[in-house]
Amino acid sequence: MCRAGCRSQDGGVIETIAGPSMSPPEFLAVLAALALLAVRWLPPAARPRAAVAAAGAFVLAAALLGVLGVRWQLVPVLAGGALALPFVLAPALRRPVVPGRPAWRARWWSAVPATAAGVGLVAAGPVAAWAFAVPVFPVPSGPFAVGTRVVQWTDPERPETFTADPADRRTVVVQLWYPARKMPAGTPRARYLGRTAAEARTVADALAGAVKLPGFLFDDAAGARTRSVPDAPPADGGGRFPVVLFSPGSGGARTQNTAWAEELASHGYLVAALDHPYDSAAVLLDDGRTVRTATSSTGDRDADQRLAAEWTAVRAADLRFALTELTALDAGTDPLAGRIDTGRAAAAGHSMGGAAALQAARQDARFAAAVDLDGFPHGPADPALHRPVLALTQEPTPATDPRYLPRLTEALAADSAPSYRVTVPGAAHLGFTDAPLYLPPLPAVVGTLGRTASPRLTAAATLAFLDAVLRPAPADRTHPAAALTRYGSLTVHRPAAPDAPAG
Repeated sequence: MCRAGCRSQDGGVIETIAGPSMSPPEFLAVLAALALLAVRWLPPAARPRAAVAAAGAFVLAAALLGVLGVRWQLVPVLAGGALALPFVLAPALRRPVVPGRPAWRARWWSAVPATAAGVGLVAAGPVAAWAFAVPVFPVPSGPFAVGTRVVQWTDPERPETFTADPADRRTVVVQLWYPARKMPAGTPRARYLGRTAAEARTVADALAGAVKLPGFLFDDAAGARTRSVPDAPPADGGGRFPVVLFSPGSGGARTQNTAWAEELASHGYLVAALDHPYDSAAVLLDDGRTVRTATSSTGDRDADQRLAAEWTAVRAADLRFALTELTALDAGTDPLAGRIDTGRAAAAGHSMGGAAALQAARQDARFAAAVDLDGFPHGPADPALHRPVLALTQEPTPATDPRYLPRLTEALAADSAPSYRVTVPGAAHLGFTDAPLYLPPLPAVVGTLGRTASPRLTAAATLAFLDAVLRPAPADRTHPAAALTRYGSLTVHRPAAPDAPAG
């Protein structure tokens, strides 16, 4: 089985057919397997030729998949076809019956259960391919191509609180997405979940394990390619790039919002997403160590609240440290030197990462804005925020923590700058990440906005907000409230004023 997804020899994703997310050889295998199962029910005169044709097509499809790589979704299809193959070919290739000797063949009623079982096996393939699709990242809409690279930074002033070694210092792994020069067609694109196939496999297995699923279900995510080019030279134009630092959800990964990051970078932003060791799913360090999640809930609501506040504080400190390192990077000899505008910086995050973004903006005046993607505001509510904030949330459900929206409203209402909460219809918690691209499209899991619409909406709303608060505003620029109303139900919190619904 192809553990890294179905891909071509040069590392590119094999073209898929819209709908069940299958490549042409996979589609051929499904049709041929179904044809094998249908042969038994054809008129006797048509069966021999139909059997040979269906068997030939099935063997060809299986051979192609053997070369290109067999995804786990196609295993039941190949099993169903392989089981049917001898029963279909044997009668077709049998010598003519001797006159006077009875020819044995299965009664139609005895063949019904076998055919039904075979159809069930074959149908399981397209269903699985539809549920766990090959991630196809949206093409960024901005004028710039996108480059990416990964760096590792260690804070010599901060001990690592997750270990007992007093000499251990806090280290973060950061992935950068930035406006880049357009590269020639066919230039290899960056892997989704890691710099190498091994790293992507490790992260995929860790993400699957966090939700108690077998790792092979994330094979296609592990093998996916994004729209970014590794280590591409920065774009010649665009001036200095405003900065967005991103913190993923608890147990997540720095790449979990890649579509969002690529869209922002294509519009002239530098996005820096952090892996938080001992909190992120799996972090591969330069010395070869793999640091896995060491955080977990206790089941006690008050205790978990205290732990979440502690972890959020560590993440907020990581964001502040990363901003300091980006400032040093800009002043040095790096290819991005002179292009990173840390004077226009925003903190952003999903879930617990959103809480960390709010804390970082509350504590560090260098952050000019904050973006919270469906994150509960863990930690202290003071000092008050003095930065514009965008909070994207899903619509409340019976499963929503009843403390969430009141706590978020309290934090936004105390802000001394205008803040905006957009409640997105049809969104789910994981819908604010890349999850809709490859997880089963179940409303409770990823919402009802579709495979690519949810990531696009999240990026578009973020971009509308950041353009308004980080970039010089021409006199005719649309106010962020007007731009944000198109993405959901907007509530604007203004300093010293009650909530004012807009749109």
